[in-house]
Amino acid sequence: MTSAPPQPPTDARAAFFAARPAIPGTVDLTVRIGTLTLANPVMPASGCFGPALGRLIPVEELGAVVTKTVFGTPRGGNAAHRLTEIHAGMVNSVGIPSRGAAGYLTDLHPRYTELGVPVIISVGAHRPGEYAPVISDLHGAGDAYELNVSCPNLDRLGTDIGADPDAILTVVRAARRVTDKPLIVKLPVLASSIAECALAAQEAGADAVCVANSIPALPLQPYTRSPALGNIIGGLSGPSIRPIVLRLVWLAARAVEIPVIACGGIETADDALDYFSVGARAVQVGTANFGRPFAMVEIVRALQQRCADNEAVGIRDLIDLWRVQ
Repeated sequence: MTSAPPQPPTDARAAFFAARPAIPGTVDLTVRIGTLTLANPVMPASGCFGPALGRLIPVEELGAVVTKTVFGTPRGGNAAHRLTEIHAGMVNSVGIPSRGAAGYLTDLHPRYTELGVPVIISVGAHRPGEYAPVISDLHGAGDAYELNVSCPNLDRLGTDIGADPDAILTVVRAARRVTDKPLIVKLPVLASSIAECALAAQEAGADAVCVANSIPALPLQPYTRSPALGNIIGGLSGPSIRPIVLRLVWLAARAVEIPVIACGGIETADDALDYFSVGARAVQVGTANFGRPFAMVEIVRALQQRCADNEAVGIRDLIDLWRVQ
C-alpha cells in the first residue's frame, strides 16, 4: 500500500492576512511617545519577540517592536533550567543573554529594522552609571530606548535599580545627555511607591514609563522541594499578575503626565482595554506570545473593530464610558 504524499505546510502568515477583517470608517489608534508616533498602542514586551516572528505574523500591523535587552558587552544567561510553568503562570530566569551593543548592531538590528515598524531598543546594565554608555555604543540605532531597570532575574536576590527613585534619576539624566530619542523607563512591581518611581523618571526627562516587569518568584520542584530554576529565583508573568499590575498602572497614571505603557498578563483586547481604562496609553504583550504568536495582531484588530462597532474615533473615546477615576 502506497502512503499518501506529504502535504505542504500551511502558510499561517498568508492565512492570517486573508482573515483580516475590513474596518469600516477611520479608526485612529495612534499614540505618541515623546517625538515618536506609533500607528497603534500594541507592541511586544522585551524578550518576548524576535525578528524571526516576522516570517509568521504581519508585524507591520503592530505599533512597534521592542528588542531583547542589550547590554554593553556580551554576557551569557543564567544556568539551566531557565523557565518553568506553575499554576500561577510562567516563571523565567533566562538572565538576559546579550551579544553586546556591537553584536546587536551587527547581527540583530538590521533584522529588526526590516520589519517595517519603529524599533524600541531595550537597554540593560548592572549599575546606574552603565546605561548611558550602552546607548552611546548603539550609535543612534533604533527609534527609542527602553531602560530596563527592573529585571528580577539578573542575580539571585532579584533586586533591581528601578525600585530606587534616586537611582532612576541618575539613570535617566545620564541617558538623556547622550540621546534626544524617546526614553521609556521599565519599572518593577516591587517598589515601595510606583508613583514616586514614575515621578522620578518623568523629572529626569523620560518620555514614558512601562509598568511593569515580571514579579520576583521562587518556584520549587514538586516532591523534591528543590529549586525549579538554575538561578533559584525568576520572574513570574502571565494573566495571574494582571490585577496586581492594573493597580500599579492606575497609581502611576495618576501621578505622571507622561504616557504609561502597561505590561502584565495581556492576552486579549479586553485585557488591553482594562489597562486603558486605568490610564495606560499603550500595552506590551509578553507571555501570551509564546503560546499564541498571533496574539498581538489579534489585539490590534479587535481594538480597531471595537472602536468601529461603537462609532468611536479611537481608544480614548471608547474608554471614556468606563474610565476608572
